[in-house]
Amino acid sequence: MCFFVNNINKNNEKYDEIIKRVVKEENISKNIFISFLSGGLIGVLGQFLTNIFLRFYELNDAYFLTFSVFVVIGSVLTGFGIFDKVLGFCKCGLIIPITGFAHAVQSAALEYRKEGLVTGIGANMFKLAGSVIIFGVVSAYFFGLLRYILFGC
Repeated sequence: MCFFVNNINKNNEKYDEIIKRVVKEENISKNIFISFLSGGLIGVLGQFLTNIFLRFYELNDAYFLTFSVFVVIGSVLTGFGIFDKVLGFCKCGLIIPITGFAHAVQSAALEYRKEGLVTGIGANMFKLAGSVIIFGVVSAYFFGLLRYILFGC
């Protein structure tokens, strides 16, 4: 038994050495700054689009159109294989907004497209995004309930 444990420890040490050589350590401060900047630029773009749409539509429609533009942008960038490259630079600033949700749905759909429309795309496109939807709905319910309890209607 002791032989197996020692052998496993040696394998783990070798694996750790390989990982240290291959994977470069990232600068967390730099990543935070880039995420803040890229997320802020996406927010500015969203506000710019909303202001343009407000010239022609009502407020709710303008928000919906802005939301739709970001979903289309995320899906198109994923379809052309560009989203992951841009994500490597923008970090969480790109994945946190709705573009990240569109990317999750689109990537799963592209991954399973060979299995067919129903059993491939239809059954698998919400694998990751489904959990986001469920936790979003559950969180919204509990925060709404908490608000109702604390503040009334």
